[in-house]
Amino acid sequence: MMSAAGKSGAMLEEDPDQTYENVLAEIQSFELPIEATLRSVYDDQPNAHKKFMEKLDACIRNHDKEIEKMCNFHHQGFVDAITELLKVRTDAEKLKVQVTDTNRRFQDAGKEVIVQTEDIIRCRIQQRNITTVVEKLQLCLPVLEMYSKLKEQMSTKRYYSALKTMEQLENVYFPRVSQYRFCQLMIENLPKLREDIKEISMSDLKDFLESIRKHSDKIGETAMKQAQQQKIFTVTLQKQNNVKFGKTMYINDRIPEERNEIVLKHAFEEEDENEEEVLTVQDLVDFSPVYQCLHIYSVLGDEETFENYYRKQRKKQARLVLQPQSNMHETVDGYRRYFTQIVGFFVVEDHILHVTQGLVTRAYTDELWNMALSKIIAVLRAHSSYCTDPDLVLELKNLIVIFADTLQGYGFPVNRLFDLLFEIRDQYNETLLKKWAGVFRDIFEEDNYSPIPIVSEEEYRAIISKFPFQDPDLEKQPFPKKLPMSQSVPHIYIQVKEFIYASLKFSESLHRSSTEIDDMLRKSTNLLLTRTLSSCLLNLIKKPHIGLTELVQIIINTTHLEQACKYLEDFITNITNISQETVHTTRLYGLSTFKDARHAAEGEIYTKLNQKIDEFVQLADYDWTMSEPDGRASGYLMDLINFLRSIFQVFTHLPTNSSDHAAMSGKVAQTACMSACQHLSTSLMQMLLDSELKQISMGAVQQFNLDVIQCELFASSEPVPGFQGDTLQLAFIDLRQLLDLFMVWDWSTYLADYGQPASKYLRVNPNTALTLLEKMKDTSKKNNIFAQFRKNDRDKQKLIETVVKQLRSLVNGMSQHT
Repeated sequence: MMSAAGKSGAMLEEDPDQTYENVLAEIQSFELPIEATLRSVYDDQPNAHKKFMEKLDACIRNHDKEIEKMCNFHHQGFVDAITELLKVRTDAEKLKVQVTDTNRRFQDAGKEVIVQTEDIIRCRIQQRNITTVVEKLQLCLPVLEMYSKLKEQMSTKRYYSALKTMEQLENVYFPRVSQYRFCQLMIENLPKLREDIKEISMSDLKDFLESIRKHSDKIGETAMKQAQQQKIFTVTLQKQNNVKFGKTMYINDRIPEERNEIVLKHAFEEEDENEEEVLTVQDLVDFSPVYQCLHIYSVLGDEETFENYYRKQRKKQARLVLQPQSNMHETVDGYRRYFTQIVGFFVVEDHILHVTQGLVTRAYTDELWNMALSKIIAVLRAHSSYCTDPDLVLELKNLIVIFADTLQGYGFPVNRLFDLLFEIRDQYNETLLKKWAGVFRDIFEEDNYSPIPIVSEEEYRAIISKFPFQDPDLEKQPFPKKLPMSQSVPHIYIQVKEFIYASLKFSESLHRSSTEIDDMLRKSTNLLLTRTLSSCLLNLIKKPHIGLTELVQIIINTTHLEQACKYLEDFITNITNISQETVHTTRLYGLSTFKDARHAAEGEIYTKLNQKIDEFVQLADYDWTMSEPDGRASGYLMDLINFLRSIFQVFTHLPTNSSDHAAMSGKVAQTACMSACQHLSTSLMQMLLDSELKQISMGAVQQFNLDVIQCELFASSEPVPGFQGDTLQLAFIDLRQLLDLFMVWDWSTYLADYGQPASKYLRVNPNTALTLLEKMKDTSKKNNIFAQFRKNDRDKQKLIETVVKQLRSLVNGMSQHT
């Protein structure tokens, strides 16, 4: 919009007279500021204000004329009005006197009324004040009553209700009476009351945390007991169902299946008895301090502080609970206390999780459980490694299973605990193996290593009921009779089954399939056979007090144990219901174990037999310078041959109730006999060639020949049946050809046929012949035969020299060829 000055300037340029008229109109209007209008008059054109003044004077004169006209028009009316007013003055004065007199009389008459009215007003004011006081008291009384109620709630420790009362006072009652001083005092006191409530509730919470730490083991014990009862009931019910559907299974205590109904009935009775005694965590612990403290802090708007404090304190308690005692591994009670405290801790946390909102969360409990689980596994892994008693390890396993099942029932993952049980299972097997190693040693120590005598049918049935022995020929024989194995065989078989039962006990309740349990049983049984029993057998075989007869009996025993391995496999199959034809079924390695033991026993027989031969040979007392033989074999050799005959008679008289036994005993006897003859031949040859023996007479050679003849007679007498032809006599062929060479003095034939396949002295080594010949040559000076020979036939002396030279050349030729 254009300003007034702008408009005036524009108007002066168009029509000056009209413009001045407009300016005057604006000045008279009193609507616009006059300053801008006058400025436009004086600023736009030179001398414009003079023209404007002229216009203004003209306008003033016009107005004066109009005013004069109006006054002339109304003058007569004004004069008339003044005249009328003068007439009224007299009446007005009279009226004033009357009014004054009336007022005086009225005032005099109203004085009494005024006094009464003032009394009424004063009463009205008092009444109004009383009413006001009553209203204010009615307004204040609820506040005072509520504050009194607050004090009562504080004294009776109803702190949550007290906080609610404070809220009502602050939000509802105090605003009504906030202007009063007592209200201000109450308002100032409320923060202190709140702090007192926080301190008291926190103190109660600390007492609760201390109490819950002391009662954790009782809570955990109750929870684990309930979980165990539930599991026993479920397992028993499942067993009854298996019986109804015709499934065969072995029970832990080997209770016959027909007793399952009794067991189930007993389980139901126990369930009924315990039903009244079932306690929950609420029955054992008063959680009101937690609820109260949580509600108090929630009302105070400080819930986060309470949550942080609670979680921090419970984490500290968790670390204390997870710290085991140093001797925990010594008794099962130590493990039980450890587990019950942990279960009690997490049962409380689970209860807090479900009955409160936000105090603990699932994420918090999971984090706490994962931390605890890692610590638990580390503790169990460390402490269980000290356990050497399989019964303690088994009880520990049962505790871990109950512990895991209990916490799993509260929603905590426990797979890692069952993985740990597989580690402990390996340790359990190791402790079982050590225990059974002692059992096997005791069985072997108590065995008499002789066939089991049977005098009655009852004894026979009792033994075959424990050990799977079948021999139709033996059953036909009359009593008394003997079983081929010794007492250790059925005992070993029974103990292997007991080991399988013991191993099975650990495999139960591990939530594993029958295939896995079958595999575990077979592997642990294989360890028992291939490591423990095999080691015990080898140690037994090596013991010095075990003689040849005992070794032969051990060979027979291992044969029967080997045959019993298939029954052990059937035994495991009946337990697990896993067929042996399954692709992944592990086979028992008992066959190789007992074969190795049998081979070791056979080798020990040969070794002991050779040692006995060496003992007899050490008794030999030859007079190597004798001129004539005694005419009979040496006494030590005859004793040795008699000993060998008696030993081989034991071999041949072993029970041969089956072709297997006969073949086994015959093979061992033949090998032992051949080994004994070869060792005896070697020992006799070494006796002749001993470097410490410097001189040998022909008489000594002849005497030695008599002993070798007895050895050959022994070999030809077939001390052990089964040799073909003169196989056994070939053990002495080296000695025979050497002695024949010296006895006949057939050097020309030996030297002429040396190296020929058809040589009569093919087995005589030139070095051997040279050694013996030099020993005989050294005795020629003392030997009468050689003395006479030198006198009567010096050509023979030259012949000896010639033979020695030729033998040496043969020996040198052999060395160069080699």
